[in-house]
Amino acid sequence: MQIAIDGPAGAGKSTVARQVALRLGYLYIDTGAMYRALTYQVILDAVDPNNEEAVYSVLQQLDLRLVPVKQANNVSCCVFIGDNEVTEQIRKPIVSQLVSAVSSHYKVRKEMVKLQQELAKSQDVVMDGRDITTTVLPDAELKIYLNASVEERAKRRLLELKSKGHPVELDDLITQINQRDRLDSTRKVSPLRKAEDAVEIDTTMLTIDQVVERILALAVRRENRV
Repeated sequence: MQIAIDGPAGAGKSTVARQVALRLGYLYIDTGAMYRALTYQVILDAVDPNNEEAVYSVLQQLDLRLVPVKQANNVSCCVFIGDNEVTEQIRKPIVSQLVSAVSSHYKVRKEMVKLQQELAKSQDVVMDGRDITTTVLPDAELKIYLNASVEERAKRRLLELKSKGHPVELDDLITQINQRDRLDSTRKVSPLRKAEDAVEIDTTMLTIDQVVERILALAVRRENRV
């Protein structure tokens, strides 16, 4: 069974997807981490994130691995480039600011989609991103679109960054999220949008547990139909 979760930055996709995967015993695949890892390498190589050929060249040389990690109350993906773990580095603000530009390129997305589809081919998965329900797993048994107000998403991001020691201002984050929403939803290749058959959940006023329980209930219904 495939559970596909889409939505804009800060809607809670990764947090919710990890919990759903844990509860169901499915593999969790964080596609955003794949684009972030590429962006991180683009930064290290001093490559222009708007140069498609240069970014694609970095991708062709990228030794990227996602290693599933199961803990007592969580599942996650550790991200490696070669032998170096970059799980924390790819969450830095500079990566967040440039990842939309890097992920907007046709050749980059085409290659990434193939990798993601291969990962999901022969096992039960929960996969989250921005084009999972529409492009990567268009035939997924359950499609979810998570959303939340820009202000709420910025507050969540603020707490996350401050907990990791990154000094940021709420107004700056609101501006960045608005810009990223615009870039993600207007890019020519696989833009962020709600699939027609996706269930939309507004997480603005919901706890993580409440969102997880709603998705689990939907998953049970889908499984019973199979």
